[in-house]
Amino acid sequence: MNRDLYIDFAKGLATLSIIFIHTAFWSGQFYIPAEVRVFSLVFDVALFYALSGVTSGANIEKTLYRLLKLQITYMIFVTFLFFIDYFFKVFGLIFFSLEWLQNFYSTFGSKYATTNISTTPQWQNLGNWYLHQYTNADTFPVVIGSFWYLKVYFILTVFGVLILRFFPKHINWLIGICISLTLLFNIFPEYYPTGQVGYVAFYLSVFLIGNRMRGKKIPGKLIPVLYILVAGSLLWMFWYYGGEIFYKINKNKFPPKIPYIIWTLFSLVTLFVLYNRLKITKENFVTYIGKNAIFFYFAQGISSSLVYFLVVPLQENMPWWSLMLLIYVTNIILAFIISAGLKKVDTTGWNILEFLRRKTAS
Repeated sequence: MNRDLYIDFAKGLATLSIIFIHTAFWSGQFYIPAEVRVFSLVFDVALFYALSGVTSGANIEKTLYRLLKLQITYMIFVTFLFFIDYFFKVFGLIFFSLEWLQNFYSTFGSKYATTNISTTPQWQNLGNWYLHQYTNADTFPVVIGSFWYLKVYFILTVFGVLILRFFPKHINWLIGICISLTLLFNIFPEYYPTGQVGYVAFYLSVFLIGNRMRGKKIPGKLIPVLYILVAGSLLWMFWYYGGEIFYKINKNKFPPKIPYIIWTLFSLVTLFVLYNRLKITKENFVTYIGKNAIFFYFAQGISSSLVYFLVVPLQENMPWWSLMLLIYVTNIILAFIISAGLKKVDTTGWNILEFLRRKTAS
């Protein structure tokens, strides 16, 4: 069976969009207008969950094996991240000073950064990362800020494959239940659960809708109706919440609430409208990113942290839009280079594990 390059292409575009979002909302907080940052959220992580639904099947063993491989790849990556974060601190203390490092974090850091800098490795952080409790990585705050997606993906995929395997005839009902729960949590926000329940309720519906769309094509006559519904939802949102809701879209993302959900509808409709309609016949730069999406996702967290070094000295000397383009392109280039390095790190990690397996088995 030939690989559907549209899926790779869509994943690649979604990954490039995530890089732009993190360019806008992290280092971009210093100079990019709020309006541009909000518009960057049009094509967001919901696309990945929808695409995961399109490509997922009912084979539990295959899915769990894939998740196990992803968990090991993730653990190899965070182990690498832990040591480069630690070595950066040691390098800063040796060649600069504690005050310099503290100033660095206060300038380039975020809510994830800390001024309690120590040359002693904080091994509990590595253990927490293995267990998907995302504590500080001071040098690379965007990495930690990106990881919430991965935990939800693990949970959602397990629920998704169980539904596909054991309740294949009731998927429409389960989509309705997920949407109803999402509405219930939003209508009665005092009952909105903490943790990942709210995330899974919405994104599982996106996953299941994606699975129902697998191999199908939206009829041409239905396309204008869908976009009219999206436009109507946006108009209702601004009428009900007021114009200021535009600037609060990101606050409604964690966990997903009605304004953010409405904001994602355009991208989801566009994804499914183009599915089985837009034909990608040759591999290209975007499909390459899509095929290696997980490494680019890890890499962009590092690259989006590194571009802080460029933003502060340049923001006073360039128009915001030209600086944004420069930083975004630089971010993509860095992510491309770092992802290639991370693939080698991943291969090395798997080789080490295989070596240890052979040694312990003999």
